[in-house]
Amino acid sequence: MKTPNPVDLLFADMDKLSPGDDSVSLYVLRSLPQHRFEVVVDAGCGVGRQTMVLASELRIPIQAVDSYQPFLNRLKRRANEKGLGNLVQIHCIDMKDIPRVFPAIDLLWAEGAAYNIGFANALITWAKAIKPSGFAVVSELCWLREKIPKAVKEFFRSGYPDMQSVPQNIAIAEEAGYKIFNTYTLPQEAWVKDYYDVLEPRAKSLVNHSDVAVRDFAVETLKEIEAFNFSEDSYGYVFYVLQRSN
Repeated sequence: MKTPNPVDLLFADMDKLSPGDDSVSLYVLRSLPQHRFEVVVDAGCGVGRQTMVLASELRIPIQAVDSYQPFLNRLKRRANEKGLGNLVQIHCIDMKDIPRVFPAIDLLWAEGAAYNIGFANALITWAKAIKPSGFAVVSELCWLREKIPKAVKEFFRSGYPDMQSVPQNIAIAEEAGYKIFNTYTLPQEAWVKDYYDVLEPRAKSLVNHSDVAVRDFAVETLKEIEAFNFSEDSYGYVFYVLQRSN
């Protein structure tokens, strides 16, 4: 009997695999001072909610990179359904290998994915491939306030111990060779709509699943949602709009 994949069970048919919103992605994209790009890479694209935004707006091929083929298959299927199949090119590779596959990038986009290889490591790695004056738009989970509720601090001690503040991440980006063009904080409703409001009932339905890995994943997801409910705006996703130094 095949062991169920907790990710597939919990995120089945969801357009969002992390907090986000099409209108916010579009707003940030339109904030860039130029709109003519030859090579655009969506790093850690997942099922490609933001990939579709990029393709629809820029009308050029988007190189969608993820290490999980089932997500890429879903993205390609959805792109074809929306008439964007010719503008979405999928690549099943690790994000750290992006410079090898795409050595000259005009715009690198990464929503909620950089942490998989470490925010600082991701920026340093990708900088090798982004053209001088090219852009990186990277959203990262950050502390937004100094005062953090105890339960929230406790959750992220194991959930994301390397999480930094916005000033710390700006310093990291500058150290990696970028100029800060702007930052935008994802609104709280983008965490709930079509994400936590879908995940929470699904996770509750899986806490008694026969497979221990599925049970553990469901319980951890509910703990994450509980931390968000107690957060008092102490953390959030921040878009860092970065330009490579010449």
